[in-house]
Amino acid sequence: MNGQSLDARKSAQILRRHKILLGMGVILGIVAGGAVGAVLDPAMFTSTALVVLPQSTQAQQGAAVAGEGWVNPFSATQQLIATSNIVLLDALPHISPAMSLDELRGDVSVGSPTPYVMSVSAQGQAAADAERAANAVARSYISYIGSASSPVGSVPAQLFEPATSATGAPLKPILIDSLAGAVSAALIGVIIALAVGRNDRRLRERNEIADSIGVPVLASVCADHPSDAAGWLRHLAEYDPGAVDAWQLRKALHQLGIMGANPGDPRAGGRSSIAVLSLSTDRKALALGPQLAAFAAAAGIPTALVIGPGQDANAAAVLRTACAAGSGSSGYSGRSGTAPPYISRHLRVAVSDDAQAGQPPGTALVVVVGTVDGQAPRVADTMRTTAMVLGVSAGAATAEQLARIAASAATDGREIAGILVADPDAADRTTGRVPEVARPGLRSMPTRLTGTATEARF
Repeated sequence: MNGQSLDARKSAQILRRHKILLGMGVILGIVAGGAVGAVLDPAMFTSTALVVLPQSTQAQQGAAVAGEGWVNPFSATQQLIATSNIVLLDALPHISPAMSLDELRGDVSVGSPTPYVMSVSAQGQAAADAERAANAVARSYISYIGSASSPVGSVPAQLFEPATSATGAPLKPILIDSLAGAVSAALIGVIIALAVGRNDRRLRERNEIADSIGVPVLASVCADHPSDAAGWLRHLAEYDPGAVDAWQLRKALHQLGIMGANPGDPRAGGRSSIAVLSLSTDRKALALGPQLAAFAAAAGIPTALVIGPGQDANAAAVLRTACAAGSGSSGYSGRSGTAPPYISRHLRVAVSDDAQAGQPPGTALVVVVGTVDGQAPRVADTMRTTAMVLGVSAGAATAEQLARIAASAATDGREIAGILVADPDAADRTTGRVPEVARPGLRSMPTRLTGTATEARF
């Protein structure tokens, strides 16, 4: 996909492959959005104190004006006084945590529910802070308008209901901030995933893998990769593929001429040897050779699994150790005629650094596992067999790497007969250009002619 435009299908495949990272990004976006919203616009508590005013002549006149739909001048004046600097400055010493005059003015609001009642509301990050601020401003207001210095004369107001409870801010702003963070993180994740996927040259579809070197995919199966030698030995002895994988492996052996098409009649096509080569960096594909050998042995074909030489000694070190332990020796020479011991009824394992794959007595099939370097493959250093297949896991190799292996094999006079794919992509609907098996010849059926007549002549 390098340098190519992304269509909807490939874009969906890329996003599906990165769904875990996208999900984690959305979760982080929710957390980050909520945290940023809490810092920039923290949730505030609101508390209100009520102050009752006497029904003076001015208050009654203001109420009469308000009854005609006009603004109550008396209430408007009292609201202005309640938010004046002199009232707020007198309230500041009684407010905690300490704040400036401008901060207090931004947190306090004054209203007039009725012509004779004033409401003083204050906000705070804690309920107690909001209650203290509302009560301090209400008492400062009552003290000022009741003093002789009041510009409207002494007004004997009283604290009707102190601020004793606070209501929290609704969750809607926090939810909106979190949702915005999730959407932003999702968009950023989609852009990054598509950008990375567009430049990712690794092959994931079977058709892409097959077309890279013009060799068909013979089978695609799930691959296990045990972490220790004991796990490999157990895997070889107990390998039991599902119905789909078993049928894939059976078809691969049939294409290679090892097994008949009839499952009840497994037979070896002569004495054969197959090399399964994989990249030294492709840990999943390393299991394809052992699984193919274990399946062939389970089908009744006497099989020997041989771990041959590879370019990277660490790539198959654990598998090599397991096979060496299973064979009871550190090495095995095919020319000596020494048969490696059984790991199961029809499966033997061995380790060899010989250039040729010998045929141990009593075996019909030898499966050789070899690894090559993706940048500078040397197929000539691997064990030579009668057939060679390439093991690749989805998303582990590029077309350039597979082409280098194919070129190295051709230089050494070998031919890649097919490809085995490990752990195919769940979204892959391609077949890998599987070659069609030749159908047996059909007998010609008699043809019935109708509508014809023979003219009799005398």
